[in-house]
Amino acid sequence: MKLRIIYMGTPDFAVPSLELLIEQGFDVAAVVTAPDKPAGRGLKIQYSAVKESALKYNIPVLQPEKLKDESFIEELKSYQANLFIVVAFRMLPEVIWQMPAVGTFNLHGSLLPKYQGAAPINWAIINGEKETGCTTFFLKHQIDTGDVLLQEKIIMEDDDTFETVYNKLKVIGADLVLKTVRMIESENYTAMPQQGTPIHAPKIYKETGLIDWSKSCVAINNLIRGLNPFPAAWFVHQDKSIKIFKASTTVQSTNVPVGTIVSDNKSFAKIACADGWLNMLEIQMEGKKRMLIQDFLKGNKL
Repeated sequence: MKLRIIYMGTPDFAVPSLELLIEQGFDVAAVVTAPDKPAGRGLKIQYSAVKESALKYNIPVLQPEKLKDESFIEELKSYQANLFIVVAFRMLPEVIWQMPAVGTFNLHGSLLPKYQGAAPINWAIINGEKETGCTTFFLKHQIDTGDVLLQEKIIMEDDDTFETVYNKLKVIGADLVLKTVRMIESENYTAMPQQGTPIHAPKIYKETGLIDWSKSCVAINNLIRGLNPFPAAWFVHQDKSIKIFKASTTVQSTNVPVGTIVSDNKSFAKIACADGWLNMLEIQMEGKKRMLIQDFLKGNKL
């Protein structure tokens, strides 16, 4: 089957998949991405990572404000694409994902049906999963519930963070997108219904990162890893918020109330949890830079 592709994505997570398809000779007719936005102190207009990539390869770029806009829908139709691919983009209206003859498939950063939703990588780490991966699946009405095409699994290490897993999955995801496209091109594929109990992965907010010291030190460290680098796990100390980016744990009896800080104000600072200590290794106090605990304690006391 001869494929003509419209690719939809916005952040850098979607760039490797797009570039791999182009470099492997697939016909990417156009890219759909978020509108340009002013950013930084000078409010300079900033392109999305996917737009930057598309321009490099001279691929036409569509940037609709509203996906249901009639002029945008007509423009999409004019490209006569028979396959749409979605990687880290907005939720599509049915009129769009049903448009191409072959269908619309999505790359999702989890092993569906686990972690359906906006923040699959974060919640897999926060919940202490030992493995995660990527899934390609055809879109249907309910978000992240469509029939699965391919999956690829990775093992997560104890020191993995959102950032490290994200970087692994965007590379693995690109290979999975390429395999999926080749499979569809060969017309030798079967999309299978998702198997297992769904787990939801809701959007992450700042409040998600507020640390509850009555939890186990491992659970708290998982929260820290799952929200590193953004928005970061945090707590309040003397009316100032402190973000924790890296920590270690010591499971033992503390004999002090949870949330108690113990520090020599030189080289270490630890906080009592339900079953031991969380040793802070890298933090950022409100109004200050992110730094190692030893450097922070040179000019600050806890």
